Amino acid sequence: MGKIKIINKKEEGKIVEGDAVVAEAPKASVKVPKSKVISGTLHVEATFNNTKVVLSDKNGNTLFWTSAGALGFKGAKKGTPFAASKAGSVIGEKAKALGIKEVDVKVKGVGSGREPTIRAFMAYDIEISGVRDLTPVPHNGPKPKKPRRV
Repeated sequence: MGKIKIINKKEEGKIVEGDAVVAEAPKASVKVPKSKVISGTLHVEATFNNTKVVLSDKNGNTLFWTSAGALGFKGAKKGTPFAASKAGSVIGEKAKALGIKEVDVKVKGVGSGREPTIRAFMAYDIEISGVRDLTPVPHNGPKPKKPRRV
């Protein structure tokens, strides 16, 4: 049995097979945010090996995230201030496109990417209402080793 060739044509926004109209042609989709977000929270986790940045709304629902490793930095370069500033600028660009006006910044960790991330984010004309340091600090630490007996 031979194969039958079916020719699909587009006519006035409709897909036509032979003489019958099969379906409407897909329309160009414009990316529109689901909800209007004006203010949010920027979480920065700066470790010695990487810098992670998360932008969330005031309820804590994540909108965007990125890290130095996700941007293509590998190895020791992930922990550099340059990689952290790139991560901050990527999040700032996405926040500007979403229409965010102000953020509250929460910083955790002791890495070198703490300040460069915030500075790169500030370049996108988004007001920073406050910066909180949430770095965990031990109250007393672990018990010291016993003295060595020789």
